[in-house]
Amino acid sequence: MYQYDEYDHRIIRDRVAQFRGQTERYLAGELKDEEFLPLRLQNGLYIQRLAPMLRINVPYGMLSSTQLRKLAHIARTYDKGYCHITTRQNVQFNWPELEEVPEILAELAEVEMHGIQSSGSCIRNVTSDQFAGIASDEVVDPRPYCEIIRQWSTFHPEFAFLPRKFKIAVTGSDNDRAAVQVHDIGLQVVRSDAGDTGFRVFVGGGLGRTPVIGSLIRDFLPEAHLLSYLEAILRVYNQLGRRDNKYKARIKILVKALGAEAFGAKVEAEFAHLQDGPITLTGEEIGRAQRFFPTLPYQSLDNAADALLQQQAAEAPAFGKWLTRNVGEHRQPGYATVTLSLKPTGVAPGDLTDGQLEAIADLADQYSFGEVRTTHEQNIVLGEVEKSKLFDVWQAARAQGFATPNIGTLNDMICCPGGDFCSLANAKSIPIAESIQRQFDDLDYLYDLGDLDLNISGCMNACGHHHVGHIGILGVDKKGEEFYQIQLGGNAGTDVSLGSVLGPAFGAEEIPSVIQKLVDIYVDKRVEGERFIDTYRRVGVDPFKEKVYAKAD
Repeated sequence: MYQYDEYDHRIIRDRVAQFRGQTERYLAGELKDEEFLPLRLQNGLYIQRLAPMLRINVPYGMLSSTQLRKLAHIARTYDKGYCHITTRQNVQFNWPELEEVPEILAELAEVEMHGIQSSGSCIRNVTSDQFAGIASDEVVDPRPYCEIIRQWSTFHPEFAFLPRKFKIAVTGSDNDRAAVQVHDIGLQVVRSDAGDTGFRVFVGGGLGRTPVIGSLIRDFLPEAHLLSYLEAILRVYNQLGRRDNKYKARIKILVKALGAEAFGAKVEAEFAHLQDGPITLTGEEIGRAQRFFPTLPYQSLDNAADALLQQQAAEAPAFGKWLTRNVGEHRQPGYATVTLSLKPTGVAPGDLTDGQLEAIADLADQYSFGEVRTTHEQNIVLGEVEKSKLFDVWQAARAQGFATPNIGTLNDMICCPGGDFCSLANAKSIPIAESIQRQFDDLDYLYDLGDLDLNISGCMNACGHHHVGHIGILGVDKKGEEFYQIQLGGNAGTDVSLGSVLGPAFGAEEIPSVIQKLVDIYVDKRVEGERFIDTYRRVGVDPFKEKVYAKAD
């Protein structure tokens, strides 16, 4: 992980002191609401439906056990004993008292964390693949480049007040697990035929009220020019992006209006002025960033533990299910990745209690070199577990409630906080998630359905990424009543696609049976080996629509 130097510490301390003074002036009536608004947003503080919400950055999803314990302490001391993992790998506290937020930020600074630029019209937290640096299918570890981008973008004076918020995601694998094509800028680290490292650059992706898949504007950008090219993109956006209408201010609207080719030409023209300038990355600078992500001190292991795992799975079928669903391949022989599910039925997807945070910190220290990763799917990953210790990890995780063997299934759903918390939401999301989980409570049935992405958003801002769920659910308001619109055919991976609206929306009580009918059609129409998304793409929407909207006899 990246470790702060003295300059980092000083900057964060100064920012905390500055915000403490701003908060005291606001509480004393010396700052108006509209004056305090941009100040609090620059530090990650929102005002939600019932209370303030504080969003904490987790750069590219990496957390240390020390940071986990500090988050647990904050949840217990300043909140209601829990926190929430977001779809952009960050952490949110939903119940802090406004006057205590500066103290929370001061405590976070002690463990090299902050909320700076986690909100507002600026470059937000840089996200990545939760298996970055350890995936067996990875081409290049993207984390050093994420860190370079983070350092470049934080407090960048030219991009502190962009037309709208701006999100960057980076993947280092051909199998995109970072959803790069639905970000403002998406980067895929690649190697040229000559073995040189570079990037495929996608621009203008995004969800929300106008979902758009990003356009490829550079097939190979040499790594030395990473920041120069990003700066060129941001300059074009900063100059031409609309500021008269916040709903049309995202870069995706600009790219769509100009056309990807014309937008790319403007970027190339700007890049010509920046190329080989002072922000060109030298081999020394890239090496500096890479040294923060060294090869960990792995044991020299082989895969001899595989036989032991088979025996343990046969003796404990529940462990076998967990092994199949929650454990993944690691590039290092004898090691595995473990995804801790934050989706047990009856718990809001992505929520963690203070006790669970401390338990995960203990697991990280004992089994995973003191580090974990947050995921786009709102789970937690132990990235470095010896295969011979997986049974012990499973037992400890099960005791804490995050060993549900449902990763990748319909019940491993993405879900925003919705109307229970968010002042922008049209409808509640969390009760809908629970009702679906209770409808599909048979794990063997879920396994038979295979991999199926179900995403729920409480409003068109799409924090639950419903547009890219195989099944997407969107909360809508109809004359003051909550209804839910179904979308089908979305996908966030390499073969990205946006879902299409199935038809008229449904009441909350209808949703479990509607999802059941969709699943029934999939089971009836699929051929061997097909996922839900594959069947949908092959047979089209009509069979699903006919089943769901058929009138009862």
